[in-house]
Amino acid sequence: MAEFPTPHVRARKRFGQHFLERAWVEKMMRAIAPDRTDTFLEIGPGRGALTRPLAEAAAHVVAFEIDRDLAATLRSAAIERVVVVEGNFLDVTPAALDEALARAGLLNGRQTLLRVAGNLPYNVASPILFSLVALYRAGFMFEDATVMLQREVADRLLAQPGTREFGVLTVLIRHAAQVERLLTLPRGAFRPAPKVDSTVVRLRFHSDEPPVRSRPELEALVQAVFTRRRKTVANALLAYRPSGQAAIEAALARASIAGGRRPETLDLADFVRLSDAFGTGVP
Repeated sequence: MAEFPTPHVRARKRFGQHFLERAWVEKMMRAIAPDRTDTFLEIGPGRGALTRPLAEAAAHVVAFEIDRDLAATLRSAAIERVVVVEGNFLDVTPAALDEALARAGLLNGRQTLLRVAGNLPYNVASPILFSLVALYRAGFMFEDATVMLQREVADRLLAQPGTREFGVLTVLIRHAAQVERLLTLPRGAFRPAPKVDSTVVRLRFHSDEPPVRSRPELEALVQAVFTRRRKTVANALLAYRPSGQAAIEAALARASIAGGRRPETLDLADFVRLSDAFGTGVP
């Protein structure tokens, strides 16, 4: 994603590209508020609408671009303090991020405070957020991530228990990050205009809160029960323990959760208690 396409660089639907207009780039930069000492990971730089002002305001920018033509164009611009990495950010492993940071002169990348910015392709925004959480848990020091998302995705991140938007994304991302809404953008802020409105949010990463005995257990449980969100919690948990009615009843009792509640009424602390109850030898 970028400011707007030139005739020889058209937005590619398969990459979810929508190019941000100049006036909104300035608003996005104010929301990001870069500092001269900052090192940024930029996801989806496109033609560099955010990359250039970030490079002017910060110490380093490592920009990940999936479109090889846009990556080549941005690399040929030779913007000072910018390293362009061609490839899908979803494929970035901790080792690959170490290498990318080393290319920017940061040989001890996991000891460098990092900030993230970008206009995320809407078709893969949620997986990218989970990738950022995984990299944070792998030891990278992310201070924050200021990213543009489809408004509906932002609404899910910020949802409260008991609402329709509350679900897997809400619980698992907010277990690792605080989320704040910064800007709402109309469809006309982009070329070509998307079919949805957009929102800029800031994520501030932190250690798991509340702490959980088994993160994989929590993730599996949350994903399972929200496949049956219209059921009671007791019935929804059958998607997690298909033949474990006794274990389900015991876990609910240990977690002090009424089985007749609906999954979307449980808050993050409830899910953590329930996960821990399943992981402590419940019959």
